[in-house]
Amino acid sequence: MISYLRFICLLLILNTFPLSENAACPGRFVNPITDICWSCLFPITIGPVKVNAGGRQDTLNPTQIPCWCPRPPIPGLVPGIPVGFWEPVRLVDVTRVPFCMVNMGGMQMANSITQGVHGVKGSSRSQSSFYHVHWYIYPVIYWLELLVDFLCLEQQGFDVAYITELDPLWNADELSFIINPEAVLFGNPIAQAACAADCATASVGFPMDVLFWCNGCQGSLYPFTGNNSAHNGGVQASLLMVGRMMAKLHREGLLWSTSGQASLCQKIPLPIIKKTQYKTQMTYPRPTTKGPMACNPLGRTEVIWGSAREFPYKGEDFGYLIWRKRNCCVL
Repeated sequence: MISYLRFICLLLILNTFPLSENAACPGRFVNPITDICWSCLFPITIGPVKVNAGGRQDTLNPTQIPCWCPRPPIPGLVPGIPVGFWEPVRLVDVTRVPFCMVNMGGMQMANSITQGVHGVKGSSRSQSSFYHVHWYIYPVIYWLELLVDFLCLEQQGFDVAYITELDPLWNADELSFIINPEAVLFGNPIAQAACAADCATASVGFPMDVLFWCNGCQGSLYPFTGNNSAHNGGVQASLLMVGRMMAKLHREGLLWSTSGQASLCQKIPLPIIKKTQYKTQMTYPRPTTKGPMACNPLGRTEVIWGSAREFPYKGEDFGYLIWRKRNCCVL
């Protein structure tokens, strides 16, 4: 209850900040009750038993009982039971306007003179776009204390963890080569054609981790910048930016592996994104809270569910909630 009250106080404090009078910065606060698809928590597994599928697809889970992990100060390995579930842990803004905090009520943190930020340009045959991305720490299950004293949950407070306006690599494809030099291997028709297979598998299940340079039906994860040379709509472009941001954070050591047998005891560093570990749920401009397409794996086609979720004036910037697969060994 204390964590929840702190969260409410934070929202009240943020509401006292003067919002920008610029109508180009839309947004609203995410309501943790009505704007989150809570059925996306499922399936929950305990060992080999699936407690509740909830109509949601799942990745493979460790099933061997018991699992063994070190538990300091207890010497040696301690037995436990493997548990798997999906946890909402991050919020993401994808915006055309610098410092526009979409998931924080449309608050503009600063007036920017950044050049080259735009929606779409070019002919109908070749459109390009550029977006900024903001990354929030948002462990809402821990705040609301839905699962009390569950050691597997991420136990942090709300924070704005990353904003691309302050990252010189985000708007320069050549400069981003510093952190993704392998991008030169994937800028060819053969490598990009392989993404069609990733699109197909992600649209019926989960993406292919082996095709780590692909973001399924949205395009290529490389380079790790906000430049999109194949803009097919705001929903497509924003999902591509979310995937690139996560790939970039993995490369920078800010996102780790939390799923699979190797991550039962603790998170492990993972410089290449594990796409099957994540699902995305739109929170703005129209939250997706119901139905089988409420939360989707990376790369799944947006054509099925994205209709009427981009519209002029207040519907050209986007917010997403990131669901992360968690496998852990519970005492």
